[in-house]
Amino acid sequence: MASLPNIVILGDYERALRRFSNWEKLEKQANLTFHHEPLRDEALYEAVKDADAIAIVRDRSPFNEAMIARLPKLKFLMFTGERNGTLDAAALVARNIPIACSPGGPSKETTAELTWALILGASKRLIEENKLIASGGWRDHLSVLPMLSGERLGIMGLGAIGSRVARVGAAFGMEVVAWSPRMTPERAAAENAKAVSLDELLSTSKVVSMHLVAGPGTKGLISADQLALMRPDSILVNTSRAALINMADLQKALIAGKPGQAAVDVFDIEPLPANDPLRNTPNLLVTPHLGFIAEPIFASFSKGITETLEAWLDNKPLPHPFKPQ
Repeated sequence: MASLPNIVILGDYERALRRFSNWEKLEKQANLTFHHEPLRDEALYEAVKDADAIAIVRDRSPFNEAMIARLPKLKFLMFTGERNGTLDAAALVARNIPIACSPGGPSKETTAELTWALILGASKRLIEENKLIASGGWRDHLSVLPMLSGERLGIMGLGAIGSRVARVGAAFGMEVVAWSPRMTPERAAAENAKAVSLDELLSTSKVVSMHLVAGPGTKGLISADQLALMRPDSILVNTSRAALINMADLQKALIAGKPGQAAVDVFDIEPLPANDPLRNTPNLLVTPHLGFIAEPIFASFSKGITETLEAWLDNKPLPHPFKPQ
């Protein structure tokens, strides 16, 4: 009797995948192994060295050409969502290993929600005011807070997420301005925003919210020179990609007072190392990459994984084959 194929599930940090789909059929057809901890390098290799198929939550487990070359048993790989920046897809294609993805779910909507949670949390000092209450205090001299209404909201990237953030800002009574490498006055006007230069956006906005794709033209876009332009009472928010900002420069800029605050959901290394100074940087509100962490999204991820793996095991067409650009 032939042995069952080995399927390894990686990156289930939240232990959520089993909650949202039926895994019974897969458990009868294959040996399933779930990994809930971050894995890289040799630890990752040890976890997948005997895998016939691998399923990854988002881009949490990096597979470069060298790693893929060490996996002669690998016959199939899939990831959740529609993009994976840590996968060398060409190395899989070269070995004729099929690749699939899964629907991403309403990640744009939930990322826009988190963006506003960070903006409001920072501007209203929610963490500090909560700590004040917990310590037995009440209001202090810092409790007299500015308002967002009437202020300028600068959106960097007016795509599906940025436009949602812009509409909420307008509802709060903010003036919305926008910039991106390809921004036009017409594109901005379609979202009731004004197109401005990057320097103007940074120097005049109370809140700067980043919603750009990290690519050759945008990586490291915000560093010391750009941060120095910002208002001392401004808030810089990033729920997009850490590569857009030089994080070492941001730490120094916060100490120098420009911007006045930052709120960040994405980091160069994730999970953020326990001893990383970003965990305790003054005037920095941080969250553990929660932009896409929501029940409907993980329901989509889980069902996408089970449906795709069942199709692969049954030699049926993959529901969402991935075709590298």
